[in-house]
Amino acid sequence: MTTRYRVEYALKTHRRDQFIEWVKGLLAVPFVLYSEPTGVFGDGTDVDQSAAEAHRRYAEIFRDVELMIDDHMSRQLDASFPSKLRMLVPTAGPFFTRLPLEGAFKYQDRKRYISSRRYVAPSFNDVRLVLNSAQIMAVTGGALQLATFDGDVTLYDDGESLEPDLMKKNIKIGIVTAAGYTTADRYYGRLHGLLDAIAESTELDPVQKQNIVIMGGEDNYLFEYSQSSPHRLAPVPREQWLTPEMAAWGDADIAALLDVAEGALRDCVRTMNLPATIVRKDRAVGIIAVDPSIRIARESLEETVLVVQRILEASTLGFPMTNSAGMNARKGSVSRARIPFCAFNGGRDVFVDIGDKSWGVTVCQQWFGAGPGRSIKGENTLHVGDQFLSAGANDFKARSVGTTAWIASPAETVELLDELAELMDKKLP
Repeated sequence: MTTRYRVEYALKTHRRDQFIEWVKGLLAVPFVLYSEPTGVFGDGTDVDQSAAEAHRRYAEIFRDVELMIDDHMSRQLDASFPSKLRMLVPTAGPFFTRLPLEGAFKYQDRKRYISSRRYVAPSFNDVRLVLNSAQIMAVTGGALQLATFDGDVTLYDDGESLEPDLMKKNIKIGIVTAAGYTTADRYYGRLHGLLDAIAESTELDPVQKQNIVIMGGEDNYLFEYSQSSPHRLAPVPREQWLTPEMAAWGDADIAALLDVAEGALRDCVRTMNLPATIVRKDRAVGIIAVDPSIRIARESLEETVLVVQRILEASTLGFPMTNSAGMNARKGSVSRARIPFCAFNGGRDVFVDIGDKSWGVTVCQQWFGAGPGRSIKGENTLHVGDQFLSAGANDFKARSVGTTAWIASPAETVELLDELAELMDKKLP
């Protein structure tokens, strides 16, 4: 219930994705002009004709947005002359692939009958799922090399929603999760369904079985698959996988940033009288309820995230990894002493991690790409997650290093993987 509550809060009542809201606004015009709600009462209105006209208009809008994204991609590295899309939606981030939005809409319309609705306009979730389908279409046809997944709402607790089907196609898998465990047994407890399925598979050869890693604590603990381990995982020493930029983060600077974060968390606990206790780890610090049965108010958790984030931003120690910062950091434009961090609301707790999921995905790209300089590229990477909106949303950061799909439940992950499999097998028109 906790994770479902968090996702619904993010999708329905909190901050909105400006790009999706803009597209939704465009679709509202033909809905108002061409929907015929009176037709259901038998006044002679041709409902099928109305639906066909609405479908045509919606498809035209998605085609126009598709062309605007093409123009944006040709200009997104040139800050001196912004694209039309950037002027209309200033927060539009980098695009790694074209998005066949018209085709994706037609596919989703066959599933959701968006054009046939008379009283409910195209919704936020309608647009989100069209974008997911467009992104899936864009990375198939041999382009997809790496798929990374959030480990909470994206996957069922036992990992059953992520079957090794992708691994049969030699696609690499990374589970990039905020859960920061230092031992393999804790991850096995959450993902035993997936790991046991890989171990028992007779269709995967030994090389293919190694095509999965678990990246914990956003980007702080790497585990590779181990057939001989009782927990199917083995830890990888940090010096074997750190990127050059991550290796430059000094231990003293990391400890100092976590000290500042801990102080901010303590202040929040005191000023809001939160029933919480501080948890300090080597690469993270956070608050959890003093009793598992206690639920801290969502507003208090969001307030804590924003307070801690602002304090760390104002310090000389840390910077949050936004899209643009993520791109610049990899070009060496950020001082070494500035440590990236991610402050996020986990639904029942708040944690501040060193780094974020953009670095976690980057490590997976480097690991499976056989090292620096040969990393898997952003256009060949798909990250599937659920936190793209709420304060400190940690999946949002992955947008700076690869393509993304935004899901709201494990069931949507299953649908997404089924859609991906159909496309890869050329079953979709």
